[in-house]
This record gives sequence, C-alpha cells and structure tokens, in this order.
Amino acid sequence: MSDQIVLPADFSQHLEIPNAEERLSEAMTVALKMLEAGVPLRPNPDHAAIFCDPPQLVAGPLKKLGYVAGWDTRCYPSPVDGHDYINVPSGLPTQSPARAQGWFDYVAVVHPVDEDARDHMLSQGYGNPFIHHITWGLAPPARAQGGELDYAGQLVSFMATVRKRIVETLADEPGTLILALPRDVVESPEFSDRTTEWLGDLTEQEYQIEAMQGGGFLLQFFVLTGGRIEVALRVATQQTFNPKSVDKISKDEISTMQSD
Repeated sequence: MSDQIVLPADFSQHLEIPNAEERLSEAMTVALKMLEAGVPLRPNPDHAAIFCDPPQLVAGPLKKLGYVAGWDTRCYPSPVDGHDYINVPSGLPTQSPARAQGWFDYVAVVHPVDEDARDHMLSQGYGNPFIHHITWGLAPPARAQGGELDYAGQLVSFMATVRKRIVETLADEPGTLILALPRDVVESPEFSDRTTEWLGDLTEQEYQIEAMQGGGFLLQFFVLTGGRIEVALRVATQQTFNPKSVDKISKDEISTMQSD
C-alpha cells in the first residue's frame, strides 16, 4: 500500500528542520494504517503546519520549490497555548510536479507575533523551524444526485464514518470534527433537522459546524493525541483554511507542547 501515498524524499535538501524525519516517518506509519482500514487517502498530504521565526526560514525555501506565499491573500490568527501566532499559507500550484513527489498542497507557515510567543515556541525543544503537524487529504466520495444540501449530508456522513473507522484502527482519542460548509447550506431551513441524521451517534461536544469563508467544503479532525496527524476533506475551497476553524483548532485542539 505504500505505493498509494508519497512523502517528499528530498525534504532535507530543501528545508533544515530538526524534527522533520520523526514527523514524516510518523505520518507515513499512520497513513499506512488508515489505508489498511479502507480510508481513501489522497496520494500526497493536504498540508503541513510549520512553526518558525523568522518566517523566511520556511517561506524562502518553499518559494524555490514553486510554492506561492500568501496564495489565498489571507492570514489566519492562531492563538496557540494562550500566545499569538500568525499563519500565512504557501500554496503549491495545481500542476506543480512537486505534488507527485509528495510535497504538501499547502504549508501553513506559522510565526510568533511577539517575544512571549517566540520564547514559548522555542521552549518546546523541537527546534526552529519545527513541523507541528501533517494533514493527509481524503478523496471525497462520488457525488450522488441531489442539491448542495444533499451533497453536504453525503460528505458529513462520510467523515463521521471515517472518523469512527480511524478511531477503531488507531485506538486513540480523535479531535473535534470540524465541518466548514457553504453558507447557503448552513443557513438552509432544513439544515438543523438533517444534521442529526448525518452525524449519527456523535455528541455535540465532538463536532463543530460553521460557514466556510469563500465557499466550498473543508471537513477535518486530528487523529492522534497531541495534534500531530490530521485528516481533511476538501472540495471546491477558495482558501487554505477557515478562520473560525483555525481559531477553534488553535485554542482547543493543538499545542506547541505535543505528547506522544
């Protein structure tokens, strides 16, 4: 199954990141387990989050690889561990050959806003820069007949099933299922009644529903304690992340101090 997914073999030739080997190895190990469980992963990761200061330590080498810094003209405030960070994504053009080599579709280049945040970032001992997490993309199911609300239900049900399957496979506590959906779906009069059917036995504490800024669908959750590996289902998004999702994840789902 290892031929179904790929990570960049030349990573260390482009980026000097002390914990890269550890994070990439874990990402591959977890991916293979998910594939064995029937989870439909895309060949290369959706994104990685890399903390650094200054940001050119990461954004500069990524630019040489073909990434476009700030490709979606957005930055995302990320209040991690009570400290202020800013996430400025770099995006890899769709036709870039680097994707076939396992490079991430996007890289969240996360840097501290002030000295307190920088000191806290460095205190974790992973180095500067360090890979915080790697997110595998999921291949969406074939779209069935029906409108946008029906398609939302199909994707949400799919993610709820995938989450349950991954929990059974990895035997670890997953993060909150973040469901960023088109605004017209979320504001539909039928939406509230339909979500109960889509989410099955998930409790209200296990998911968060929000409108996706810029349109499209972005559904995601962390699969390991400590927020090291994540999965995401992305369809027709116009930006890397959703601000409300980033705020929730930064405050409640991740830390620069990661447990194993």
